[in-house]
Amino acid sequence: MAGAQVVPVSIESVDDAPTPNPERAPGDDDEPDLLPPTLPPRTAFLLAFLSVVVAGIFGGIIGYGLVDVGCTGSCETPKLAATLGGALVAAGGVGVVAVLVLRAMAEWKRPRRD
Repeated sequence: MAGAQVVPVSIESVDDAPTPNPERAPGDDDEPDLLPPTLPPRTAFLLAFLSVVVAGIFGGIIGYGLVDVGCTGSCETPKLAATLGGALVAAGGVGVVAVLVLRAMAEWKRPRRD
């Protein structure tokens, strides 16, 4: 490859901003929605989020209580570890159930194919 020449090439920049369609009138509303029609209601998402938070709080309390009852002496580090571990396990478990429930709600709204 002795004597090979490198030719500089420029690439035009791409504008990521959406451009309006000049063929559409300003009052037309035939543009598709950005959200899918099978999306569960916002209340369901809020309840799922709050259930994960509450489960994490209660899991942390249970983890702390278990170590507090069973440990003697200086137990600050084990109490902290059990609190964080209990919170993560409980929130993770409820989070999995919440995702499954939200997916099931989306499937119930899906139109049937005959």
